[in-house]
Amino acid sequence: MRASIRNYITAAKKRREETGEGGFSLIELIVVVVILGVLAAVAIPIFSGIQDRAEESSLATIAANGASQVASAVALGEDAPAEEAVLGNLSDDEVTVTVTSLDGTDLDSICVEATKSGVEPQTAGPGC
Repeated sequence: MRASIRNYITAAKKRREETGEGGFSLIELIVVVVILGVLAAVAIPIFSGIQDRAEESSLATIAANGASQVASAVALGEDAPAEEAVLGNLSDDEVTVTVTSLDGTDLDSICVEATKSGVEPQTAGPGC
């Protein structure tokens, strides 16, 4: 049985070469489509979580930068920067920064929280 299938495939390939018919057989195309489907089924869930983790990481970075700015201002004896100043030139209007637990000049009480709708809020600072 095996030899006859192999002989048939070999004969079909030779016939295609002789008649000038090139290309892939239907079975080869089906195998490629199945492999691509499996790869897509595996890759889509992986890539969907990347954007969520990236948004959480960006909020954590914004909160950490804000805590550094507030700590720097307090260490220099200045007033804590306004929440808009903590955001700097960040153009995203959906992100809000809240400076909490600020007790005068105590650096250990600084806590900065960055929030965005649909993303878990991130905090940074020794007072959090």
